[in-house]
Amino acid sequence: MSDALNELAAHIELKRPNDVVSTSVAFGELTVEVLPGRIADFAEFLRVDGACRFSSLVDITAVDHPTREKRFDVVYHFLSMYQNHRIRVKMAIGEEDMVPSIIEVHPSANWFEREIFDMFGIIFANHPDLRRILTDYGFRGHPLRKDFPTTGYTEVRYDEAQKRVVYEPVKLVQEYRQFDFMSPWEGAQYVLPGDDKAGAK
Repeated sequence: MSDALNELAAHIELKRPNDVVSTSVAFGELTVEVLPGRIADFAEFLRVDGACRFSSLVDITAVDHPTREKRFDVVYHFLSMYQNHRIRVKMAIGEEDMVPSIIEVHPSANWFEREIFDMFGIIFANHPDLRRILTDYGFRGHPLRKDFPTTGYTEVRYDEAQKRVVYEPVKLVQEYRQFDFMSPWEGAQYVLPGDDKAGAK
């Protein structure tokens, strides 16, 4: 399998030298890193090229690296049912960068791109309907960014007096406390009955 993937990687690098940054085969999977502005053309090449024929878009997701200059990796997974191969395509982008939409090549990318916009705040250029898909209309922030607080910013509840749903800032009912997780077997100094006899010897 790895020989076939290495041959496929060499074919892709030969055919698309202006798109591909690097290729690697690990754990039986081919990963191709491409330039962000070339993703739509590259996805079209993967779909129509006779040696590739990656006709199915399986998934699009993103990874947040907050300390890196190019903060996000946008990751695509394609399947070729004709060649029985899978390929991972990824690209590194900055927080302010826009990613070309691949809806023209794979219409199924529509909701994937909306989900990434909603969860990470990554904007897809030329998307026909780029709006939130998992969170509420007035939601603030992007929950899968690593700097998003685990409690969120607002909480939603039904107010019986007002007979409607209300949004309020998050209020923690208990202050965060510092817990000492030291193992009692390693560091705690407990004095048990009879210990004074052991020390007398």
